[in-house]
Amino acid sequence: MDLWFQTKEGKNYIIEIKPKGQTKPPKTPKRKTRRYVKESLTYVKNQSKWKAASEFALDRGWTFEVWTEDTLKSLGIKIIK
Repeated sequence: MDLWFQTKEGKNYIIEIKPKGQTKPPKTPKRKTRRYVKESLTYVKNQSKWKAASEFALDRGWTFEVWTEDTLKSLGIKIIK
């Protein structure tokens, strides 16, 4: 979890912020490289974490979301590298 907040209306949010590339399964190359294996493991690990976070939030009536750089930009948040 990177961020937790509660709205004025009392709705709770748990937010995970990840690069967009880590939210999609990696494209399968012709040859399985170390990079592909690493990206695959990261994707699987993230999926597992997000499932647990989603269940945690659901049990409490909260909302879990994964935000990417696109989400941050749409909220007017400037990304500095």
